[in-house]
Amino acid sequence: MFISHQDASLYAVEFGAAPRTLVAHGGWAGSWELWTNPFTILSKTWRTIAYDHRGTGATIAPAESISLDAMTEDLFAVLDAMHVDSCVLAAESAGALVALNAAIQRPQRFVGLVLVDGLYFKPKPPQTEPFVLGLQANFEATIGAFVDACVLESEPDSDQIRRWGRHILSRASLESAVRLYECIDGIDLRPKLPSITIPTLIIHGEFDQIVPLDAAEWVSEQMPNSRLQVVKGAGHVPTVTRPQEVAEAINAYFSA
Repeated sequence: MFISHQDASLYAVEFGAAPRTLVAHGGWAGSWELWTNPFTILSKTWRTIAYDHRGTGATIAPAESISLDAMTEDLFAVLDAMHVDSCVLAAESAGALVALNAAIQRPQRFVGLVLVDGLYFKPKPPQTEPFVLGLQANFEATIGAFVDACVLESEPDSDQIRRWGRHILSRASLESAVRLYECIDGIDLRPKLPSITIPTLIIHGEFDQIVPLDAAEWVSEQMPNSRLQVVKGAGHVPTVTRPQEVAEAINAYFSA
């Protein structure tokens, strides 16, 4: 279904009909599909909801409208449209910034957080970054290199998953992909982490080449009601490469 909010038409999906609800957010230019395989498992005992955030998948929104605040307000619009009063909010990679921003603004809407290989800050560069220049010079090749860095060759079905990942990310336009990357320049939520007391499960790939494991270890020390689950041998996207482990970790943490 599509949810109209301000200047965007947000594509959302829903699976399962259990009393408890988990809402998931993708990362950078990745659509809700990054959560497809964990949802296959979780929807047996959860109501699961996800959506394509601005600039990704089937969602329609002007590239210039993309910002952390806009994506945070989109999240609340999805919750309202789907009649979700409270939920566990899950997010992957850069989507963690949206999830944390939402939790800081309206903590009463969330009974738990799941942060998978999350990004918590991004320094403002003094000039245009090489990654952005690469996107502008050769979008397809740069997307391919990014996906290769996310999925380790040693992970199961890595060739197939990399091919799928390129397809997902390439659905974003160049303008939206650049805006999604640059709109979080200078964002640093680390000082606010100790104030977040919502039960939080931090899941992180052992060999993540995008957001190193030590970042997750530091965050777990700052958040007073959190637990770190390291996925052995995994890279940046265990929701795709290790969905069974991600789903089991979520079920175990929120049944305790």
